[in-house]
This record gives sequence, C-alpha cells and structure tokens, in this order.
Amino acid sequence: MPIYDYFCPTNNKQLEVWHSINLEVTTWGELCKLAKCSPGDTPEDAAVRRLLSAPRLIKPTSNNDYKNAGFTKYVKREEGVYEDVTADSSKNRLVNREGKPIKE
Repeated sequence: MPIYDYFCPTNNKQLEVWHSINLEVTTWGELCKLAKCSPGDTPEDAAVRRLLSAPRLIKPTSNNDYKNAGFTKYVKREEGVYEDVTADSSKNRLVNREGKPIKE
C-alpha cells in the first residue's frame, strides 16, 4: 500500500498514513482513524488535503524485510529447486520452477 502525507490547515499539522490508492480521505477524523491517533482538540470534520510528496523507495536488506513487506523471496538451491526463504517454519520451503511444493 502507498504512503500518503496529509495536511490539516485547521491545526497546521501533517500526518503520514498508509492506505489503498482507492481510498479518499477528506476529514481530520478519517485521517486520525487511519493513523490510529487521537484527533485532539481539532474537530473531526475539519478538512484535510493530500500533499504531493516524493515516492519512498525501500530496499529490503534481509529476508525478514521481504517477509514483512508481504513479498516472497526464492533462492535457487539446485537445478529446478528453489527455497522460499521467507516461508514460516510450518510451510514447506522447497518448490519447483512452477512454485509447487517439493517434499523435503
């Protein structure tokens, strides 16, 4: 999901939230719910506007970073065999080229 920056002219505050590209946030109350914070003294119906901001590129540095971002990382182990290094211990980690599990 993309990260968006919003500004509220009523309280002069800026908040950063993650949400679907299809979601349209128009009030301070909606924004605070997404950011999981208290609206404070600002009225919940106060208007907000989305700011134009540079995209943030995050380069995963570990297998855990891939997993936390919702990705799967495969590492080639031998000809036609790949290991899912982001899989839970309860899952079969070895797969073939088509992504079908291989018995360990």
